[in-house]
Amino acid sequence: MEYDLDSGAHSTYSLHYHLILTTKYRRGVLTEERTQFIHEVISGFTDNYGVELTNLDGEDDHVHILFRAKPTTDLVKFINTVKGATARRIRNEYADELKTELWGDSFWNDSYCLISTGQVSLDVLKQYVENQRE
Repeated sequence: MEYDLDSGAHSTYSLHYHLILTTKYRRGVLTEERTQFIHEVISGFTDNYGVELTNLDGEDDHVHILFRAKPTTDLVKFINTVKGATARRIRNEYADELKTELWGDSFWNDSYCLISTGQVSLDVLKQYVENQRE
């Protein structure tokens, strides 16, 4: 089995995450256009956090964001930036359309779900050892 490993100065790693954000009150305000807009906003600052956005999809009341990160990535700061920047930008861009569905400054639910999707196994360890020999 071949793994796609990243490396730093003194480390080899594969850190993949699945972030799920829900809209405030689970309102069905996310269209395909708005989801694409969110993707573009997040793509604008991922490099600042050492993150690579691999996929973003969702339904009308939530999004699934798949990304890769570095061991030094401050995940909480990244997630807070994702929520804050996307909420601010989408509320500015679609203010008239959203005012009847969402009120106040909120766009996302306060909570989120973050799941690590990488898996450490003996095969990863073997690949790491082989790479160190080269």
